[in-house]
Amino acid sequence: MDNLYYSFADYLRRRFPFKVQKISINAGFTCPNRDGTVGWGGCTYCNNQTFNPDYCRTDKSVTRQLQEGKAFFARKYPQMRYLAYFQAYTNTYADTGRLRALYEEALAVPGVEGLVVGTRPDCMPADLLGYLEQLARRVFVLVEYGIESTRDDTLRRINRGHTYAQTRDAVERTAARGIATGGHVILGLPGESRDDILEQAADVSRLPLTTLKLHQLQLIRGTRMAAEYRERPQDFRLPTAQEYACLVADYLERLRPDVAVERFVSQSPRSLLLAPDWGMKNHEFNHLVERCLRQRGTWQGRLYAGTDGQSRS
Repeated sequence: MDNLYYSFADYLRRRFPFKVQKISINAGFTCPNRDGTVGWGGCTYCNNQTFNPDYCRTDKSVTRQLQEGKAFFARKYPQMRYLAYFQAYTNTYADTGRLRALYEEALAVPGVEGLVVGTRPDCMPADLLGYLEQLARRVFVLVEYGIESTRDDTLRRINRGHTYAQTRDAVERTAARGIATGGHVILGLPGESRDDILEQAADVSRLPLTTLKLHQLQLIRGTRMAAEYRERPQDFRLPTAQEYACLVADYLERLRPDVAVERFVSQSPRSLLLAPDWGMKNHEFNHLVERCLRQRGTWQGRLYAGTDGQSRS
C-alpha cells in the first residue's frame, strides 16, 4: 500500500493549490492553569521554551514575528504561503476583542492564508467560537486542542486542569461550526499502559477531529515531571526510538483513517531535554514508523472500529 497513513502534508495539498508553512507566534498569552483560574504551576510536563523558535518572542509584534518567520522560510521557498500559528500557551485565553485584533493583524500580513490556534478544551467561549465560525468562511482556520490523554486519572496526575468530557464538548462544538479541529496527545504519560494508549486511539477516533499530533513523552529540565522522574523513575517507561515507532504503528492501525496525522514526535532543545534523547530528526523517525508499517503489511485505520464497533480491516 502506497499511502501508509494520511499525513498533514497530504491534507494541506488537498486544501491549498500552493505550498503552505506554519509560522509560530508567541502573542504573550498565559494559561488558566498557571494564573490560578484553574490551577497554579501549569501542567507538570510543560516548559514553553521548548516550543518557540528564535524569531518568536513576546517583545515583537505579531506582524514582526510573521515577517521574520517569512524571511527565514523564503530563503529556501520564495513562493511559500503561510499559516499564522498561535502556539505558545493558551491562545484563546483573553477577551474576544483582543483576540480578534491579534488574529486580524496576522491575517493582514501578505502571504498569510489562515490561522492555526492552539488552545485548551476549557477555553473556548461561545462568542469566540461564533467569530471563528465566521472567519472560517473566508480563510483557513484550524483550532488545535491539547487533549494529552483521554483518561481523567492521567489528566489529574499531570495537573492538566480539565476533564476528558470537557475535551469532547469543545471538539464537538468546534467541529459542529464547520471549523477544522485538531488534537494533540502525548504517548507514554506516567501511569498509562500500552493497552491504555491503544484504547486512546479508539477514543480520539470517535471525536470529530480533522487532524492529530502525536508526541512522545519528553522529560524537560525545570518541570515538575522531571523532579517526579528523579524521585520515582519506576513510574516512567522511556522507550527506545524503535520501540516508540512500533507503538505509533499500533496506534495508527486503530486510528480513524481520515484523521490527518501531523507528526509523531516532538523535538525539544537538547539543552532542556533530559530524556529520551534519540538524536533523530523528525523525518528520520518517520522512516522508522513507515518501515514498521511496511514490515507488518498494515496502515492507518486497518484495525479501526467504527461507531458500530466493527473492525474496518
